[in-house]
Amino acid sequence: MRNDGRRPNELRPLESIPDFLEQPHGSVLYAQGKTKVLCTASIQEGVPRWLYGKGRGWLTAEYSLLPASTGDRTDREASRGKQGGRTIEIQRLIGRSIRSITDFEALGERTLWLDCDVLQADGGTRCAAITGAYVAARRALDKFGLSKVFTGSVAAVSVGIVAGEALLDLDYSEDSQADVDMNVVMTGDSALVEVQATAEKTPFTRARLDELLELAAEGIEELAVAQEEAVAAPRG
Repeated sequence: MRNDGRRPNELRPLESIPDFLEQPHGSVLYAQGKTKVLCTASIQEGVPRWLYGKGRGWLTAEYSLLPASTGDRTDREASRGKQGGRTIEIQRLIGRSIRSITDFEALGERTLWLDCDVLQADGGTRCAAITGAYVAARRALDKFGLSKVFTGSVAAVSVGIVAGEALLDLDYSEDSQADVDMNVVMTGDSALVEVQATAEKTPFTRARLDELLELAAEGIEELAVAQEEAVAAPRG
């Protein structure tokens, strides 16, 4: 049993509150355990200059940690005058993940903006941001009759090896002592989008990699069900 009583292959409790905000075209307050991320989606007419006149849309994502989301307050990146490398890497990951299921011709010359703000961090914030961003984006697209823009679903989950055991959905206490840390992005039908894996302490075998990917696939399957329930929730 883990610190919070979960089995090795068990996700943290999931909670989605769609339409958490009134102004965005789509929004969800997404919680996975103690990690909470506010995801919003906005659709704007027009595309970046390099796409003008091509009949295709674009999607871009932004990510941020609130100053007190990790306990000790950290300065806002705006006050430092630039984004940190970690922020840039994560928002690019979110964008790549959602683009993997996007039909840009069906979107037309519009831009889909995804904003993911971490309110509270307890491990797995990038994975929670991807999972929540999909829900917010689907809600926004459905509002404008653009449901066909997404060709499937996408979600992400962390897995890792802690004290020799493969675990699904690591919280911060597990992530901070993991021998292997991995973030897996997959479609709802179990196709891989991206795998970020690091041997933090000890190199791992191909067999352990396969074990972790199978564990991630189990988690993604459960996340996909929760996503569709949130997407289908009545509008507030």
